[in-house]
Amino acid sequence: MTNPSKTKKQLLIFLLPAYGIPYVMGLLLWYGSTISMMPEEMTPFPMAQMFCPAAGVMLAYLVTQWKDSLVPRWFYFSFLCLTALMILCAVLSVVAPEQTVMFHGRAVSMWLLFTEYVSIGGSLLCLTTLLLAGKQRRDAYGLSWKQSKSSVFCLLVFLILYFGRAALLYLLDGQPGFILEMLQDPAATIALLIAPFRLLCTFAPFLGEEYGWRYYLQPILQKRFGPRRGVLLLGAAWGIWHIFLDFFYYTTPDAGLSSNVLRIISCVTLGIFFAWAYNKTNNIWVPVILHYLNNNLSFVYANTSTTMPHILWMPLLNSILFGLFLLSKEFRGIDDDQ
Repeated sequence: MTNPSKTKKQLLIFLLPAYGIPYVMGLLLWYGSTISMMPEEMTPFPMAQMFCPAAGVMLAYLVTQWKDSLVPRWFYFSFLCLTALMILCAVLSVVAPEQTVMFHGRAVSMWLLFTEYVSIGGSLLCLTTLLLAGKQRRDAYGLSWKQSKSSVFCLLVFLILYFGRAALLYLLDGQPGFILEMLQDPAATIALLIAPFRLLCTFAPFLGEEYGWRYYLQPILQKRFGPRRGVLLLGAAWGIWHIFLDFFYYTTPDAGLSSNVLRIISCVTLGIFFAWAYNKTNNIWVPVILHYLNNNLSFVYANTSTTMPHILWMPLLNSILFGLFLLSKEFRGIDDDQ
């Protein structure tokens, strides 16, 4: 039986790092914008923020379930140390923004480069400690690979929808054949081929979000508000979580509100599909891979128009292609009776 007091304590501990740290870092992002830092120089902030939801879950379990021998302590410790290093890099990028190094013939932020190396090295360390934790511990805390056939099916469905959405956008933009031309580019082929290997070296930030959103918070919201409303609320909470990034990193403050509204729509619709895949497989690595693909295949959209009418096509297509999964059997439950 679930202990309500313990559950509330876990939720509070989760929320403090998951939202508290990104919002405090948001103030530093604002400061960075006031001293005219370039977006590239502030990239350590979104990278560090991705770790915070899972860090909240891990802290909650370490505090409330310390005596449980199945807690994958060394994996949790390594992930939390990596999170702390990523946050430190983000803070230092604002405290000492003038620090640059030469990389491939151009000056880049030392903290950005350091953050990349920390993320890769930390991901490999976390992968090692996760494997050493053993199957029993991974099973107990939702970290095992499960249902391979259903998992691969969900990944294939996403890729079809992802490239199909791009094809529709190029069609609307008057470039119906561009996506085929782009996919024939050797650089695109190489990017697709090395994607699985890059994932192994950079999985930690994507697990950072999905272990917090899909594994931990989604079941809580679905139990409280129902399978469908819970997922919609989670998508909205995920979108609002980006608010400082939308105001001071991805856009400028004058466009921050509209950017965050579009972000919320994107998070709600993508969140529906991610939740569908997770509910179908009970495999946290499926939304981790989906999140990775969504972020790292964006070159597919490089030649689409950035005018406002075309920007508005994206949330509409997301609502149709991904939002319709809300009608699937994976979301049937107590919502249907209310």
